[in-house]
Amino acid sequence: GVQTCALPICSAASTGPEPITATMKLGFVSTILGELSLDEVLAFAAAEAFATVEVMCWPVGKAERRYAGVTHVDVTDFTQAQADDVLAITRKHGVSLSALGYYPNALDPDRAVAERGIAHFKKVIAAAPKLGLTDVTTFVGRDWTKGVDDNWPRFLEVWRPLVAFAADHGVRICVEN
Repeated sequence: GVQTCALPICSAASTGPEPITATMKLGFVSTILGELSLDEVLAFAAAEAFATVEVMCWPVGKAERRYAGVTHVDVTDFTQAQADDVLAITRKHGVSLSALGYYPNALDPDRAVAERGIAHFKKVIAAAPKLGLTDVTTFVGRDWTKGVDDNWPRFLEVWRPLVAFAADHGVRICVEN
């Protein structure tokens, strides 16, 4: 079966000597099994006693970089019926989804590329609540033609509306560093 472990966690909010206890679930990112179907990924996770999987939601099609292009959940025109089908697979294997993942470069110097990525990321965000999820994963991106300081204005221009869009859907954006 799936194993979880309780670990004491220190918190600034803790006022006494008793530690706060939380349950940690071990999982992995589905990208590592990109050639498998979602059903096969979750079967593997269950067989290896993983509790959860971060599921990749890249647009369907060929990708240009390693680990991109993996689509275990296609969110393009994602309906509640499709979400229910995905949830049935998770129940079948006893493995939960931790988040939906998509990692475009939202700050790509080619604005058309960036906008395509942002549009699809919004679909990922909108799909998460249909699956009962509150987290999506991504990375910020970068315009590699500029230095870090020169990326800040565009970062704010792009990410403020994305964070607001996510908040409107009850979703948190988790950023890979």
